[in-house]
Formats: sequence, C-alpha cells, structure tokens
Amino acid sequence: MSTSILQIQPLGFPWPTLDPFLFCVYHDDAYPAGNGAFGPAASLAGRQIGQDFAGKDGWRMYHGRTVPGFPAHPHRGFETVTVVRKGRIDHADSLGATARYGDGDVQWLTTGSGIVHAEMFPLLDAAAPNPLELFQIWLNLPAASKMAAPHFTMFWSAQIPRYVEGGAEVVCIAGRVGDAEGLPPPPDSWAAQAEADLAIWTLKLAPGAAFTLPAAAGAATRRQLYFFKGSALSVDGQAIASHAAIELRGDASPELRNGGTDLVELLLLQGRPIGEPVAQYGPFVMNTEAELRQAFDDYRRTGFGGWPWPDEAPVHGADPQRFARHAGGSEDRPRD
Repeated sequence: MSTSILQIQPLGFPWPTLDPFLFCVYHDDAYPAGNGAFGPAASLAGRQIGQDFAGKDGWRMYHGRTVPGFPAHPHRGFETVTVVRKGRIDHADSLGATARYGDGDVQWLTTGSGIVHAEMFPLLDAAAPNPLELFQIWLNLPAASKMAAPHFTMFWSAQIPRYVEGGAEVVCIAGRVGDAEGLPPPPDSWAAQAEADLAIWTLKLAPGAAFTLPAAAGAATRRQLYFFKGSALSVDGQAIASHAAIELRGDASPELRNGGTDLVELLLLQGRPIGEPVAQYGPFVMNTEAELRQAFDDYRRTGFGGWPWPDEAPVHGADPQRFARHAGGSEDRPRD
C-alpha cells in the first residue's frame, strides 16, 4: 500500500467520514419528466412513500410524498454544506428564508441553536428528464459555537474559485489550492478557524491526467478522498480497484493519476479534528446526552421559531431562476 494511504473503505450510503465531518451522502437521481405539479410523471406504485430510499427506476422520493425531497425537519449543533452538481433544490426554513439553487451552487447552513428547514427537489421540466446530483456534508460545530445563531450562506457556482493544472480541475469550496482560495465560510464555522485547516474540494482528472495533492498543514489534519466516478485511479502508483473512501496522511503529497479513458471525479474532505465528545441522535448533534435531551425539549416547546409556510414541503414555483431570500429581507441572486 502507498505510504500516503492509511485506509481504503468501500463507498456505501452514507459515505464514511472523519472528525470534524459527521456525515457525507451522495445523491444521484435520474428523475423522469415532471408532471406539471413538480413531482414525477410516473407511477409511485411500489414505493414506500414518505420513506422511499430504495432507488427504484434510478430515483427516489426520499421523505417527499408528491415532490421528491426532505420536507420540514429540525437541526441543531452542526452545519450542512450542500453541493448541487445538477438539478434544483428549494430551501425554506423556520426563520422565513427561502432559496432555489443548483447547477454547481453550494448552500452552507449553520444550524446552530436550532432551525427547521425543508429541502425539496422540484421537477421543473415537464418535457424532459430532471437529473439531480448532489453531496450533502455535515460539518460539526465546536462546543463554543453549537448555540450560535442559525443562518445560511450561498456560494453561487460562478463565484466559487477553481484551480486548473493540465488536465486537472479543482473546485475550491473551502480551503486553498494553488492560487484558488475558497470563499469565506460562515463566521461561527469550524472552517473559519485558522487552525482548522479545513478544505472541501471537488476534483476532475481528464484521461491520462495527474495531479499532486498538496500536503495539509501537518500530520494532525485528517483527510478523506472519495473516488466516486471513473474507472482507473491510482494514488502514488497504487491502483484503487473500485470506488472508495481513501484516508490519506495529512502531511503527504500523493500523486493522483487517471489511468483510464473516462473522466475521474473525486471529493476531498479535510480538517483538523475538533476532538470533542459527540452525542448525536437523528437531526441533533451535541456534546452530551443532557444537551441532546435539552435539544428535544427546546424543539417541542418552541419549534425553533415555528413553521411560517402553508405546508411542510414548499416549492417555489415554475421559474427555474436561482435566488436566495434571507430572513432579514435581503435577496441574493447569482451573477452568471
């Protein structure tokens, strides 16, 4: 085994993660044409509606009943980083904010002291398929920030820095690679701490291309490389037999090489561990069992601000244009 590699694990659902990351899932759904009401123009027979994760016909309704997605649900104590490669997501939350984003956009949501949000996947095209592809990454918050005020930040696709070297392209969502430095993360994020050495990158390697992954700040940094598309990746000359999560030494600079004839795609999650106890139950991530009980009590008592929308699965109309309307009333749109 290459001296850069510490461990190789198969990809499952969800993907394995390392502190400070809690969760990483890859959704790749080949949705059919829409039915004019933002759901699929296809029978839902044979699906466990409300809990459809089976992947029948190459797509899932998830917790949605008429529109795919995740209707209103609460969170406390961590952050979600949602990277949408294809399709659209409609966001709504208990603070009164809404957004529609996709096609390379990233939403970085600090759940902090508590928020309820919905993430719906409207099928806007009634004449053609509606593919959806995304990562959702959960990044832990340190104890000092778990009760920070919740808010979200939009990174529109055209704003996200990219680093290109030969046949390699790195999309730098967080961290720095070459002359590309990620946009500022939310202020209460672990990623905003200089010592965190946090990076979130997607990488593409053209056939025959190689890229030397720069070393992290030191051996204490943990990094996981996910090989999820393509047929022939090698790490420092070691062939990776199938799609996998590859834990790498933080202080190593391995060469990644595409030895095949198709595109190789990778996701890198990197950061110094927070190193605190993790108490998690479903949508809440705290440091102790007592804090978890308090989270449930607070949610039952306050609803984290209540739900201001007429139903649990809001969809933002037929216009595909992307936007974000924040709780304070400001509006943000991509400048493509």
